[in-house]
Amino acid sequence: MYLTILLTYIALLLGVGYMTSRKEASNEAFFSGNHRSPWYLVAFGMIGASISGISVVSVPGMVTTSGWTYLQTCLGFFFGYVAVAYILLPLYYRLKLTSIYEYLNSRFGSSSYHTGSMFFIIAKMVSSATKLYIAVLVLQHFIFSQWNIPFWLTVIICVAIIWLYTHRAGIKTIVWTDTLQTLFFIIAISIMCYEAYKLTNVQLSTFNFQLLTFNFYDWRSTQYFWKQFISGIFIVVVMTGLDQDMMQKNLTCRSLRESQKNMLSYGIAFLPINFILLLLGSLIIIYAQRSGITLPTEPDKIMPMVASTIMSPIAGICFVLGIISASFSSADSAITSITTTLTVDIFGNKNNQNQRQCLHLAVCALFALIVILFGYTQNRSIIDTIYTIVGYAYGPLLGLFTFGLFTRYQVRDRLVPIVALASPILCYIINATTTHYFNYQWGYELLLLNGIITFIGLFIIKKVEN
Repeated sequence: MYLTILLTYIALLLGVGYMTSRKEASNEAFFSGNHRSPWYLVAFGMIGASISGISVVSVPGMVTTSGWTYLQTCLGFFFGYVAVAYILLPLYYRLKLTSIYEYLNSRFGSSSYHTGSMFFIIAKMVSSATKLYIAVLVLQHFIFSQWNIPFWLTVIICVAIIWLYTHRAGIKTIVWTDTLQTLFFIIAISIMCYEAYKLTNVQLSTFNFQLLTFNFYDWRSTQYFWKQFISGIFIVVVMTGLDQDMMQKNLTCRSLRESQKNMLSYGIAFLPINFILLLLGSLIIIYAQRSGITLPTEPDKIMPMVASTIMSPIAGICFVLGIISASFSSADSAITSITTTLTVDIFGNKNNQNQRQCLHLAVCALFALIVILFGYTQNRSIIDTIYTIVGYAYGPLLGLFTFGLFTRYQVRDRLVPIVALASPILCYIINATTTHYFNYQWGYELLLLNGIITFIGLFIIKKVEN
């Protein structure tokens, strides 16, 4: 059954890939979709690309350790989307950018330009590989292990599928495949939530809303409301507004106005979907308590166990489909955006189609290697891992763009890579020191600290006008 669903799903993706690329497979279509994408399709597809399969696994499991405090971060997300829509998008459209990091070239110089691009490539490659890792684990458990196919081969198969439907038309294809994948994802988590509701038969009037309590009291905790809320704003600014992956989709829209409508619609939709996932986690906890079932101590193992052993076969199928849909949506966008950044920013050739195709294949191969390596080293909450990567790798991008947008200073361009490398190192030292000596736990706000350090560093190396 699972294999049949997987093969049908792959056939749909390949069919969409063929239909969108048969008339045109140029670099312009690959990079920008010829700027003809309907905004509502882009907005809908971005939901799956942003949330990813990790949310299906990690967010419900979070309820066991931190209640609904993740919703504090999600509330901040919306205000981040507003900032991106009205501060960054007008800039990108005015400059008519293919890669958003071209702005750093015009503002500071080539060293800043290449530094921003490389930080994005590293951060995106690692964080997106982490997301695909989840899908591979699920496929390995439910399908490929039955055929004695090893983990590393499952990874190669998954990445090869993504390459097949993206290598010709890139972002033009992804706008449509992501829409399809997001639809499957939303249907899947809705059915799973309904299945959990049937298992518990809990009434909303008797639901334990204590889980919804936010933390306004312990400022040292990583779950303190204002830390997570403010961090949520800046997470969106960097993971969407300063991220070539997310912005590449937005820049396929016909106009700035449509792109802004896309961003705000997408931002509004993000909150109820995470609400459903947290509700799913709460219902699972209630069922486990009533039934005397011991849930895994690791939050990321709860949903796979419940979907495979407790819920109905329909729920298990939905779990697999939801994971695959969201993870593939995230991975295909990441691979395409990294290819774009390498082609445009690093090698500086927008028109060489053969070079783009070779780079796309190389990115896929490296992506597969990272997922394989990650599979043998991962032992903590996946979503925390991603936000840790975001905090260290995207911080310099936050500092660079903030300094460029809100000051008029020029900088000594050749020194920018030193500042960008020093900032995450200083962040790590500060994090370790405050935790050891003051028992202060840095959470997602580490990203903001990193950006501030980068900003200060750029101010120090600014050019003095005569």
